[in-house]
Amino acid sequence: MGARSPSPAPEAGLYVVATPIGNLRDITLRALDILGAATRVYAEDTRVARKLLDAYNLKPKLAAYHEHNAEAAREEILTALRAGESVALISDAGTPLISDPGFKLVRAAAEAGFRVFPIPGASALLAGLITSALPTDRFLFVGFLPAKTNARREALAGVSAADATLVFYETGPRLAESLADMAATLGPRSAAVARELTKLFEETRRDTLDALAAHYGAQGPPKGEIVVIVGPPPEAPEASDASLDAYLVDALMRLSVKEAAQAAAAELRVSRSRAYARALVLKGGA
Repeated sequence: MGARSPSPAPEAGLYVVATPIGNLRDITLRALDILGAATRVYAEDTRVARKLLDAYNLKPKLAAYHEHNAEAAREEILTALRAGESVALISDAGTPLISDPGFKLVRAAAEAGFRVFPIPGASALLAGLITSALPTDRFLFVGFLPAKTNARREALAGVSAADATLVFYETGPRLAESLADMAATLGPRSAAVARELTKLFEETRRDTLDALAAHYGAQGPPKGEIVVIVGPPPEAPEASDASLDAYLVDALMRLSVKEAAQAAAAELRVSRSRAYARALVLKGGA
């Protein structure tokens, strides 16, 4: 940290800049360049932004962009872009547009024909996913769930069938109840609760959803920013020989061996070769 040499003025456009989620050293050199040279910087909370900027001796023109002033601020930003200015957008922590109103600004800028530059960096959802020890090849970011139980369970039911790891943001006071609703709606899946990521008291707890719900119900609300990661649905057990045979016997009364095997494979989620072999045996014995 400390003083830096002045950066060259960036090209006109909107720069969506990721900032640290806890540890101030998790800022990229490119992000510092943009924040130090942009015509103006818009932040979710200027007080939070000032701590980061002061740490690196950056003194940009700073203004607020948040859900309460977003409409008016968007017009102000578009006016600046029309004047050929470079505008940077940051959130309180992490990558803007993730659970904040920034996407509306990006949409407005893009529709108006201005360039939008992503300046990647820290992201709580990716950090939580990495530390969860759950599958990362396919994941669905859900964000914050509704505060009330019925609406929360309805939202969970809507993503329960997704063949992917689920990533949620949650608050400490609601964590235990949310985990209990996840356990009731999603079943006994493996999960992880990651909090205070990159900070001094960083913690990741891994267990089943019901066990995590019981733990945080007993311990009380934890402090800090929280990411909940839930593993994908377990694979359904393969159909037994008896259930496969019963399905095929009925199907063979209407379909050819090949068609019955294809139908069985799709319905019972068994291999086509297994279904075809059994269909041949059953057809031959008919």
